[in-house]
Amino acid sequence: MTDTSFPSPPLCRCAWVDLSKPDYVAYHDEEWGVPVHDDRKLFEFIVLESAQAGLSWYTVLRKRENYRQAFDQFDPAKIALYDAAKVEELLGNAGIIRNRLKVLATINNAQRFLAVQAEFGSFDAYLWQFVGGKPIVNTWRTLTECPATTPESDAMSKDLKKRGFKFMGSTVCYAHMQATGMVNDHTLDCFRREG
Repeated sequence: MTDTSFPSPPLCRCAWVDLSKPDYVAYHDEEWGVPVHDDRKLFEFIVLESAQAGLSWYTVLRKRENYRQAFDQFDPAKIALYDAAKVEELLGNAGIIRNRLKVLATINNAQRFLAVQAEFGSFDAYLWQFVGGKPIVNTWRTLTECPATTPESDAMSKDLKKRGFKFMGSTVCYAHMQATGMVNDHTLDCFRREG
């Protein structure tokens, strides 16, 4: 008996995904653009996206587990209490991006995050207001059509900065919105477009 089945065509993904990096493919396929409403996960992406400023996302993604260990599983209540000795310990950790300003920003942002939680009941309630509580679904055909900032990311950045957050410019905010599914920027030909 002959096998008459045909191999499945390869999945089409957003052009930014480097298919030679399995962890990058998994991030695209399983996380990027999936709506996040868990405060701890939203804070994790604030830490990681602010660490990315000026670097590639893949550089940060490769260090994600190291960040998780170094920063108490992204617990903002613990991070908010870090002292000078902890800062020096973090700056000696080769598993993270050892930039003093970014480490200090993480501690500051944890403190600001807790203040927002107290004011709004959850960081989720605060953050998702910038997109009216539901994802913005864009219709990009190619990566070049996708902007680096939007009026929504501008508004988020302005408000976060007013509240004292650091390393949260509009480009970082837009990347955060993409990562946490506040916007769906999977290109029209991507298999994750609907999922």
